[in-house]
Amino acid sequence: MTTTNGVELLDVNAMVGRLPAEDVGDGSVAELCKTMDRFAIGSALVAHSAAWRHDPATGNRLLLDEIAGEPRLMPCWVGLPDTCGEVAPPAEFVEAATRAGVRAVRLYPGDHGFRFSGPDVAPLLDAIARAELPLILDLDQASWADIEQVAASRPRLQIVVCGLGYRVLRELAGVLDRATNVHVDLSYLGSHLGLEWLVERFGVHRVLFGTGMPVRDPADAVSRLLWSELDDENVRMIGAGTAGRLLGWTGW
Repeated sequence: MTTTNGVELLDVNAMVGRLPAEDVGDGSVAELCKTMDRFAIGSALVAHSAAWRHDPATGNRLLLDEIAGEPRLMPCWVGLPDTCGEVAPPAEFVEAATRAGVRAVRLYPGDHGFRFSGPDVAPLLDAIARAELPLILDLDQASWADIEQVAASRPRLQIVVCGLGYRVLRELAGVLDRATNVHVDLSYLGSHLGLEWLVERFGVHRVLFGTGMPVRDPADAVSRLLWSELDDENVRMIGAGTAGRLLGWTGW
């Protein structure tokens, strides 16, 4: 078991695969694991850059091939509405995902050209919710209004919003208050005592450890959690406890 100061870390926001527009290395599994070792991150939920930047069907296959044999890495597939026939219908997609051991699904509605709360993706969201797979979403991909609408209409769907900074805390607070199935990660949460405020106001289970690797330096999220003013139990819950429950992960 890999720990930092006795705290297990499960990263819910990591990626493998090349990102040619970013100077972040070769995108290999070996490089990701080396970085995880450096920061004592025990396990990670990972998607593939090709599923985001090229096409989900290809990228999801590459992901399974590349992380095979690396028990610390959990697959996260990228989904799409099936309106153009690029991916399997929602029920088949989710069945294939669960059969392959996929622990969560990512969506990129902004980059892939669909509305997060629109009718095209609704059947996929319903299928993900029925399968009790968490949904990972970067904040720059959908509005808070769309996120809240999807969360309110699907209370079983656990949504993890990544990449939010201090400028969105006021709007975030309203959403967290009204939608109890919305969570956030630490990858860009740079506000002074913002983590402590979120835990005090909304509960420790609403915040998950996520780094944004390889684009983000994991030292940011690691130091924010381990140097926080939270007590040890809350640090452990954010580090891996809540994420492990949502992902059904007992790998450590």
